[in-house]
Amino acid sequence: MILSGHEIRRQLGHNIHIDPFDESKLNPNSYNLSLHDELLVYEEVVLDMRKSNRVERVKIPEDGLVLTPNQLYLGRTIERTETHNLVPMIEGRSSIGRLGLFVHVTAGFGDVGFCGYWTLEMFAVQPVKIYPGVQICQLFFHQIHGEITEYSSDKYQHNRDIQPSMLFRELSPEADGAQQLHLEFGADRVGAAAATLPPAPAVSRSPQR
Repeated sequence: MILSGHEIRRQLGHNIHIDPFDESKLNPNSYNLSLHDELLVYEEVVLDMRKSNRVERVKIPEDGLVLTPNQLYLGRTIERTETHNLVPMIEGRSSIGRLGLFVHVTAGFGDVGFCGYWTLEMFAVQPVKIYPGVQICQLFFHQIHGEITEYSSDKYQHNRDIQPSMLFRELSPEADGAQQLHLEFGADRVGAAAATLPPAPAVSRSPQR
């Protein structure tokens, strides 16, 4: 059974935490979540499940950023959520879907006890311009039956930023995760990320993605 908007409001501060919360984003049976102003794009031509793949951080300017087809963009919500005794899920808004923009690639299912920001796996059917702060997806809640063991994974629980895939931790526990850019939170992260990048070659060329 899916919670109504009125029930979502009643559960706030108890089983449901949404920070920040805006009453105007509450729907009849869901809550709209907004897009943060940064994306991650994989730098590898071929993504390897057994490795920590390199990423590039991209800022979404106020006047928008055009997403191109055949490219995966990882984003995150502005809101941090925490859910207990309910199953949280996200889906794209119909207005976003009608522009040909997917906000998750099969991974909209959350776990009881999840705390953090939602990472969005964004994929465009055709070129589409996006903007920071747009209401990008909707969060809804299912009731759950039976004894509950809350989510406690060390991969994504209590995340503080966009989270690339950490499947390599399962497939190759001995793998060196240092090749993944260290993602700091807050004003210091730009300098920290830049410090982990290799020096630019002494050749003049156009930047590539």
